Amino acid sequence: MRNLSRRVQFILAQPLYFLVRVIVGFRANQGLLLAGAVAYYALLSLVPMFALILVGLSQVIASDQLLEATHDYLALIAPGQAEVLTQQIAEFVENWKVIGVVGFFVLLFFSSMAFTVLENAISVIFSHRVAIHRRHFLVSAILPFCYLCLLGLGLFVVTLVSSALHTLDDRTVPVLGSIFGSYYAIGIYIVGLLGEILLLTSLYLVMPVGRIAFRHALIGGMVATLLWELTRQGLVWYFSTLSFVNIIYGSFAAVVMILLSLEAAAIIVLFGAQVIAEYERLDTQGKSPSRFQT
Repeated sequence: MRNLSRRVQFILAQPLYFLVRVIVGFRANQGLLLAGAVAYYALLSLVPMFALILVGLSQVIASDQLLEATHDYLALIAPGQAEVLTQQIAEFVENWKVIGVVGFFVLLFFSSMAFTVLENAISVIFSHRVAIHRRHFLVSAILPFCYLCLLGLGLFVVTLVSSALHTLDDRTVPVLGSIFGSYYAIGIYIVGLLGEILLLTSLYLVMPVGRIAFRHALIGGMVATLLWELTRQGLVWYFSTLSFVNIIYGSFAAVVMILLSLEAAAIIVLFGAQVIAEYERLDTQGKSPSRFQT
C-alpha cells in the first residue's frame, strides 16, 4: 500500500512526465503498428463472430430481437456502419445451415483471430511481465473462445434488457434533447456502456500474463470506455460532415470507415494497457525501463 501511495504521489507530482513516459513507451512498443494489426484482424472477425453468436442464441431467442440488439451493440463498435454489418449478419443467420461442418470451423477460427492478435499485442506492451511469467499455449488457445462465450452472454443480456425496455418505449425522458428520447434508448445505452467497461476490464485483467490488480484493470476499463465514447462521437460527426471517404473509396467506403473505427478503438485499448504497464514499471528514481524493440 505504501508503494502504491508513492506511485500515486509521484504521478500527481509529475503528471506530464508520466504522460510523456507512457507516450514514449507506446511508441517504442510500436503501438500504432500493433493497433493496425488488431484492427485488421478485428475486421476479419467481426461478422463471423457475431454471426456464430446469433446462430447459437437464435435457438432460444427470436432472430429479430437478436438482430435489433446486435445493431445496438455494433453501433458502439462501428459508429455509422451498424446497419451495414447487421444486414450482412442477418443474411448469414438466414442461411447458416448451408455452411457445413468445415465452414463452421473456418468461421470459428476467424472469429477467434481478433482476440488472439490482441493477446499478442498486449504481451508486447507488458513485455516486462513476459520475461518473468510464461503462459501455457493451451491457455492462449482457449482464451479467445472464452471471450466469444462472454460476448454471447453479453448479447443475450442486452437482448433480454431490450425486450423489457420495449414496454417503456412510449415514455420519453428529457435528457440531452433528442439523443436520449426514451427509456429504451437510455437503458440500451447504459447497458452498452457497462458491457464495454466489463469487457475492457476483463481484457486488462486476463490478457496480460501474470496477475494485475483488479482496481488497476477497472480504472483502465473505465478510462478506455470514456475515451472510446468521446472518440466514437467524434467519428460519427466526422463521417457525417467532413469525411470524403465516400468520394474517394466509393463502394469500399463502408469497409474503410469500419476499419478506421476499429483502429481508433485498438489504439485506445493498447494505450490504456501501456498506462497500466508504465504504472507497474514506474520508478520514482526516474530510471527508464528497457523497451521492446523491433
